[in-house]
Amino acid sequence: MKHLVIFSILAVIFGASTVVAQRNIEQAIDRDPMLEADAKHNLDVAWQAFGPARKAYKQVLGRFEETYAAYPTFSKMDEFLYLAGMSSYYLSKNEGKQKVNLKLEREREKYDPQKLKEDAVAYLNLMIERRPDSKYRDDAERVLKELDPDK
Repeated sequence: MKHLVIFSILAVIFGASTVVAQRNIEQAIDRDPMLEADAKHNLDVAWQAFGPARKAYKQVLGRFEETYAAYPTFSKMDEFLYLAGMSSYYLSKNEGKQKVNLKLEREREKYDPQKLKEDAVAYLNLMIERRPDSKYRDDAERVLKELDPDK
């Protein structure tokens, strides 16, 4: 009888811990501290470039592309995807202080307004898909509706 009681208590404890563990379904990602620090620096520089004083959207995209290629699992990638999406959106409307020169072949390929709109949609949708709870979601959805009113 004593063993049955102990077994029952252990079964309840282990069963409860399994239920608690199942609630935390977010996959743990091992993050490299050096890559995190480098990506965080790039994000900080991108935020400065994005801000109202600079509106350097080409620079934001450069920092994003560099970081995404090197470290796509960066812990704050939702912020970077938001910045890249919004920068692409603004550049597609030729906004910002860094103007696009479509007469230059290199710029025409990279900054074609239609391509930039497609990039904005892709980045913002990826941000929402990866981080549905992102604080940038409402702004991203507003821009996505403007870019694709049928959705």
